[in-house]
Amino acid sequence: MGPQYSITPPLHAFPGRQMFVDEVQINLKAGDGGNGIVAFRREKYVPRGGPAGGDGGRGGSIILCADGQLTTLIDYRHKRSYKAERGVNGGPKCMTGASGADLTLRVPVGTQTYDAQTGELLADLTVEGEKFTIAKGGRGGRGNAHFATPTRRAPGFAENGEPGEERRLRLELKLLADVGLIGFPNVGKSTLIAQVSAARPKVADYPFTTLVPNLGVVRVDEDRSFVIADIPGLIEGAHAGAGLGDRFLRHAERTRLLIHMIDVSSSTGRNPADDFDVVNREMRLYSPALVDLPQVVALNKIDIPDARAAAEQLAPVFEARGLKTFLISAATGEGVQSMIYFLGGELEKLDKVVPTPVEAREIVRIAPEKLDLRRWEAKKVGDREFVVEGKGLERAVAMTDMDNEEAVRRLQRKLDRLGVIEALKGLGVQDGDTVRIGAVEFDYIPDHELE
Repeated sequence: MGPQYSITPPLHAFPGRQMFVDEVQINLKAGDGGNGIVAFRREKYVPRGGPAGGDGGRGGSIILCADGQLTTLIDYRHKRSYKAERGVNGGPKCMTGASGADLTLRVPVGTQTYDAQTGELLADLTVEGEKFTIAKGGRGGRGNAHFATPTRRAPGFAENGEPGEERRLRLELKLLADVGLIGFPNVGKSTLIAQVSAARPKVADYPFTTLVPNLGVVRVDEDRSFVIADIPGLIEGAHAGAGLGDRFLRHAERTRLLIHMIDVSSSTGRNPADDFDVVNREMRLYSPALVDLPQVVALNKIDIPDARAAAEQLAPVFEARGLKTFLISAATGEGVQSMIYFLGGELEKLDKVVPTPVEAREIVRIAPEKLDLRRWEAKKVGDREFVVEGKGLERAVAMTDMDNEEAVRRLQRKLDRLGVIEALKGLGVQDGDTVRIGAVEFDYIPDHELE
């Protein structure tokens, strides 16, 4: 008696997850830091009581976490914007405000995160429980106690909290499976996955029956099992978007071994050997790494009259190419057990760590960005409007309380030391002209008014 395989629940069979979504765009806003405050101690013989304004708390960060219980990004299709908690403002007596709570977003294992504007790959979560800080909360603003000096004993200003990072992301799911089923539409991939696992994909005799990838768990024996993915059918031109396009080719990148299913019945009117070459050509055009994956050929539908003879003639052609070839009937189960047992043995020989796509890189956290105040650029954008750009400078302005005259004067002196005022003069700035730095606009005040 040949090896047995048992039925186990499919990975995708979770309540409320009937719709497959493998790509979404979302907007994130990490929490702003809390504001520092202006406060003074009330102590005898201490001028004005002494500064005692506390610092604001740090804003909450947004963290992505890979969750093995999720198999789709559908939750992010319905809600697109996420915001972490803001830090609490500082208190008197140098009390620091509480930090904002971090926001954790759970995504399926296999999710890649891209910057939606630049296309840069930011994170590739391929391990259960892996976490990645995708948007960092702003630091809390400093209270006035921080700005006391021998010559400025009672500072009347404090910093606002730093704005939290904002990001627009594209989340892309690449299913993690040991074995991928590839081939033209209607060659029997869905029937096979239903035969060897508890997955119940929709099966019908028309093109593109499978509109979403299906996952199933195949039990080889008591100690061995593997995950199999039914990749929707490919046709010529798929890499460029024909048919279902390359939407699902990405899932094949995560597999360790491919079963290339071929319909050997005469119902398609196509040449089976040509089908094999077409599918491999499309994979090569999409990603050369795909055709380097080990392949097993499954000549399917031998239960149909005359198909068995065709398969027996075709099998030596693929064997001559070094491809292990099986004659099977996904509908009746004939030949399937021996193929499953062979796959189990082959997977044991392969690296059990799922290979990371070539374009990905391992990232464990966002490196702190060094914001240099000296890197900026000033330009005139209108008759009486000027813009100064520079991340460090923009952060300094955002953390300035523009309603506090003393804080504004401190900012102006800083701009003067950095050469910003001189640059604006060179561009022809006049008293009352609008200067914009980041999201803040203010009127230009000549040097003599800074004193």
